[in-house]
Amino acid sequence: MDRLPGPSVRLKLTLSYTGFLMLAGSLMLIAGWLFLTRVKHIGLVFLPDYRLSVVRDFAPMAVLTMGFLLVFGLVGGWFLAGRMLAPLNRITYATRLAASGSLAHRVGLPGRGDEFRELADAFDTMLVRLEAHVAEQRRFAANASHELRTPLAITKSMLDVARTDPAHDTGELIHRLRAVNTRAIDLTEALLLLSRAEQRSFTPEPVDLSLLAEEAAETLLPLAEKHGVTLETSGDIARATGSAALLLQVTTNLVQNAIVHNLPEHGTVRIHTAVRPTTVVLTVENTGAPIAPALAATLTEPFQRGTERVHTDRAHSDHPGVGLGLAIVSTITHAHDGTLTLTPRPTGGLRVTVALPTRRPPRG
Repeated sequence: MDRLPGPSVRLKLTLSYTGFLMLAGSLMLIAGWLFLTRVKHIGLVFLPDYRLSVVRDFAPMAVLTMGFLLVFGLVGGWFLAGRMLAPLNRITYATRLAASGSLAHRVGLPGRGDEFRELADAFDTMLVRLEAHVAEQRRFAANASHELRTPLAITKSMLDVARTDPAHDTGELIHRLRAVNTRAIDLTEALLLLSRAEQRSFTPEPVDLSLLAEEAAETLLPLAEKHGVTLETSGDIARATGSAALLLQVTTNLVQNAIVHNLPEHGTVRIHTAVRPTTVVLTVENTGAPIAPALAATLTEPFQRGTERVHTDRAHSDHPGVGLGLAIVSTITHAHDGTLTLTPRPTGGLRVTVALPTRRPPRG
């Protein structure tokens, strides 16, 4: 916003200090004058001529005193205002650096807590979160570009082969091109869904997680049968508030992930809903290979896959995944003010818990 230039805060504070000092000095001089001329003193009588002499002697002293107070107030006020505003100047400098793109700088005000230091600490906290968010966005953009480039590069290679080898099997080429194109479409749709979830552009409505769990299990039952996985649903009616479509996406992603990354045969996926004092909980756990805790902590990051997960993706080419399933779950959960917890099971596999508040807090 363009603004007209005006006096600095330091000048305003200096003038305020000086004005207050001048007012206090004037009141003191007036009180002294009234004390000398108006109050009746025992044993002290002011004759008219003597009263006039007092006025002549008092007036120059009062002028000198007020002049001294004026100069002292301006100099002292300017110095005090500078000392008081020094923390604000540091915050302003850090703000300008952040506006120019440098998010690594911190205010770091020393000393005991006061309003300025609370502001500086809050600003430093904001910079930490902003820097982490920007780094995450840059990493996500780089990963997304890489993931989108891969199917395009594969398509180009297959078309080059077809052009240089007219005798190549056209049917096989079309089948492979269709598979690659489907993967690119799935990735693009996942990116769009992730973006919409981050913007929280949905109207909250009552949602029963138990019904969503049953719907997801029914939809993915053919996939589970194909992979030899048994689906088990149980639990209570779990009413939350949010977007039914997005929360169904959460449930579907979790169940599909649990089916695909399971044992080669005779695997199990358990879907459970529960009600707690302030939250409703959706739990999806599956059998499978053991997962290290360090690996589990990274599974919600976009395009992050463990070695065994990549192997499973390749083994089941009908559902290769795009590396965004749990990232979408995490984003939608946070958009609903919930928490997502991933815990490796001692016997192998993963337990994923989504806890949502029974009522979303109002946003002002």
